[in-house]
Amino acid sequence: MLRYRCLVLDHDDTTVDSTRAVNYPQFLEALARYRPQLSISEEEFFRYCYDPGFYAMCDQVLHYTPEELAGHVAMWKTYHQTHHPRFFPGIPELLARQRAAGGLYCVVSHSDDDVIAAAYQEAGVPLPDLIFGAEQPPERRKPHPWPLEEIMRRFSLTPADLLVVDDMPHGAQMARAVGVTFAGAGWYGMLPDIEAKMRPQCDVFFPTVEAFAAYLFPEEAE
Repeated sequence: MLRYRCLVLDHDDTTVDSTRAVNYPQFLEALARYRPQLSISEEEFFRYCYDPGFYAMCDQVLHYTPEELAGHVAMWKTYHQTHHPRFFPGIPELLARQRAAGGLYCVVSHSDDDVIAAAYQEAGVPLPDLIFGAEQPPERRKPHPWPLEEIMRRFSLTPADLLVVDDMPHGAQMARAVGVTFAGAGWYGMLPDIEAKMRPQCDVFFPTVEAFAAYLFPEEAE
């Protein structure tokens, strides 16, 4: 029996190891072009992406013009055409078990939907039932609850049927707005100070994929 009929998953650093493998290396390329005088470490990048968030960092820390931001995003999209992040070990198997049991999984992310789909296709992982990414207008992106409302509408689900899984607080805010359980994904190697901020926002928190799988499928963990 499924614990949740539908998993609503974030993409970056939740299902795929993207910041360390793809997004930060690409960020360094863009930084060298647009702000060569600045140096931002990987840990600093993680912290900025957590608070205030990537786009706010571009505004408040990098002080990008709209043209520079557009150029940076264009570089990121081009980079992702040839650099695909790998799924965290155990995630593809977990998704296969969810679907084999008749369950659903959807993705709600700030990445582009074509970038998300490409990562699944490159890894041979079946595509999600729905993907809501950066192509959505701002009022339909997390932390706004529209993606969850639309998932429930399309599949005739209730809040109790859903579990939101994310490594960032926007996922928690989205889930809380409609009474959906929120699971913190800490298995990417979350920095201790970020974890200390995330845990209080979570209904459940998982430091490993194995712990997450045992929560979803307790009868198989026995």
